[in-house]
Amino acid sequence: MSEPGKGVGMGSGSGEGTGNAPSGERGWSLSATPEGEGVRLELGLPDLGGRPVTAILSLDRAEARAFARALLAAAGDATERTFVSPQEADHET
Repeated sequence: MSEPGKGVGMGSGSGEGTGNAPSGERGWSLSATPEGEGVRLELGLPDLGGRPVTAILSLDRAEARAFARALLAAAGDATERTFVSPQEADHET
């Protein structure tokens, strides 16, 4: 098993979360490790209700692809809600 954020092989990585992490500390971690015919994802959160939590997902290829598509769709939706389009900016003035 790898440490959260320290995955090996393809697709391993980690990111910075926002949360209340002190400056210089990672707010969350994500690692992806090949596992048989699929992938093992580990999402580490340093403080969820006052305790650290790690969620582990073992997915086959089809599940991993569906999960990736869902994450991309959610990210796109969040981006659209975050940034104002030029047409919306014109109506606000």
